[in-house]
Amino acid sequence: MPLIRRIKDFAKSTLPDSIFLSLLHRKYVGRFPNLRRPTTFNEKILRRSMDPDPRYVPLTDKLAVRSYVSEKLAQKYLVPLIAAPVAFTRAAFDALPASFVMKANHGSSFVEVVRDKSQTSFERLQHLTEQWLQTDFYKVSRERHYSKIRPRIFFEQLLLDERGKLPPDYKVHCFRRGNAQPVMYISVISDRFGDTTRGDIFDVGWNRLDFVIGYYSPSEEPPGAPPNLAAILDTAKTLSEGFDYVRVDLYAPGDNIYFGELTFTPGAGVLPFVPDRIDYEWGRLLRE
Repeated sequence: MPLIRRIKDFAKSTLPDSIFLSLLHRKYVGRFPNLRRPTTFNEKILRRSMDPDPRYVPLTDKLAVRSYVSEKLAQKYLVPLIAAPVAFTRAAFDALPASFVMKANHGSSFVEVVRDKSQTSFERLQHLTEQWLQTDFYKVSRERHYSKIRPRIFFEQLLLDERGKLPPDYKVHCFRRGNAQPVMYISVISDRFGDTTRGDIFDVGWNRLDFVIGYYSPSEEPPGAPPNLAAILDTAKTLSEGFDYVRVDLYAPGDNIYFGELTFTPGAGVLPFVPDRIDYEWGRLLRE
């Protein structure tokens, strides 16, 4: 790593969380956040990143959360777990099936899709494993609940749809006010690990909404509603019980519904909205 880069990284690591996050928010959202009296969605997410609910730790841990999902729903909603080895050894690699997904439990984007094991190698995956396990995800985005998760590697069954492609990722944003019915929006990420990744936002009636979250461009032709849309929404509703806001990620290949993850601080509170007014509108929905 070049010396200047190391100096910059060290300087950033010494900043207090509030300053680090404020600078990050300014860079990606375009303004400094009001952390004393937050009004936007991103500002409120930043606040909870710095003062997280203790429940976030086990429910953000992608291995530990499986118990919660099994208790709230049923085992069938979990992507079949192939292995969660204490150490990734040659023997662990040899025991893996021809296709699988390798993940780490302690952060975002630790995902490696392996469609054909013969096209990769133990050495390559071992190197990737070491990189992931050595990453303190708290230091990446200062979401404090991640600092309490012990890093682990695990392997899940590779899910494919009827076309042999990865199924869309349904990210259901669930806002709750007490015992009232949740307000839900569905962010659909298509072809996530391909060359034409797209992101579309829908309401519960599957009307595409004219705004963008994050960095994925919308599809030219919006994807059709999944046949099990009602079941997807019911699943998200059940898993979001007891929280004023949580994003519930689901997959729905065929007639099945599989759990992906729970996210309480999406985008680490520095997620751009286009148009910007949606950041304020969602901020009014999130009443902590």
